[in-house]
Amino acid sequence: MIQNLNFPYKPSEHEAEKASNSYLMSLVALVAGLPLPIINLIATFFFFIANRKGTYFVRWHCTQALFSQAGLLCMNSFGFWWTIDIIFYNYPISGSYFAYLFTVILFNITEFISTIYLAVTTRKGKHVELWFFGPLTNLICKPDASAQ
Repeated sequence: MIQNLNFPYKPSEHEAEKASNSYLMSLVALVAGLPLPIINLIATFFFFIANRKGTYFVRWHCTQALFSQAGLLCMNSFGFWWTIDIIFYNYPISGSYFAYLFTVILFNITEFISTIYLAVTTRKGKHVELWFFGPLTNLICKPDASAQ
């Protein structure tokens, strides 16, 4: 699920701290806005915007954190609105609902643990990629031509 890979250069202490903070931003937002999963995405988005012109290492990890939060928001939103349908519109409760709810809870726990791991490992200056969002980030986030 998570791969430790070599990055083209060794990031400085300042870069490692900023990259690590991109993952910590979603955890801080989780504590502040627990019932609203969009708070995590908004906090991560603003951190991404603030660092979009930073070094490649920082931009890359800010982008991966943003993609991770966007994917989680989609899953959480679908489960949230399904629950609202059940509560307010007498939508029937089915086994599919409980299976999806279990899956969403499992994904949230996995994302929480992996975010802590990513923050700690990235803070050490190591490059870490998530199995799905890492390759997607590689497609979107390119190194500066001047930096090579």
